[in-house]
Amino acid sequence: MTEAVQPPDWMQRLAKATEQIDARTFMRDPRTSQRAYRKAAVLMLFGESEEHGPDVLLLRRADTLGSHPGQVAFPGGASDETDDGPVGTALREAYEETGVLESGVRPLALLPELYVPVSGFAVTPVLAYWEQPSPVAPVDPAETAAVARVPVAHLADPANRFRVRHPSGYVAAAFSAPGMLVWGFTAGLINGLIALGGWEQPWDATDVRDLELALRATQ
Repeated sequence: MTEAVQPPDWMQRLAKATEQIDARTFMRDPRTSQRAYRKAAVLMLFGESEEHGPDVLLLRRADTLGSHPGQVAFPGGASDETDDGPVGTALREAYEETGVLESGVRPLALLPELYVPVSGFAVTPVLAYWEQPSPVAPVDPAETAAVARVPVAHLADPANRFRVRHPSGYVAAAFSAPGMLVWGFTAGLINGLIALGGWEQPWDATDVRDLELALRATQ
């Protein structure tokens, strides 16, 4: 990222905060094993709508995928040799999955690389501002089931925040969005972004729900 970009007022606190964070902002235990991790990147794309104010782009993966089927995620995926670093990967994947046009996206910051042992990826989140939003929709239904611009106010609303318990016993943050349950890696990122952006409100962290039941409630 060679060009300095000035984000809108509502996003400046978040952009500034990313300069002084480490992996622990988003993951409870960022330690990794000695296994080989494949490089990947995700696009955390924030825009703004006259209707609902600041929002973030999310997608729901197709139920037929072999990896993380049906989960809500930021656009992104594995790096290709031809990509221009993590930004190139994030922008390419976002276009392939949702139709986001690179010309309207302004990358702001690269966040610390995060390791995801369950999938074997080392993921670099790319924070970006959607200066000129383009129409978005699932490009390939076999890969992406749904695409949505979810208002930040909805995610920050205490009524839509709780925690879920995975069958393994692991308990972590979750968010309820229209027709979606955001959990896992993506929820961890959103949890950190809401705090860094100054949007967090008091919420009931003792509200822990069974993951499977929570997923059924969104269907």
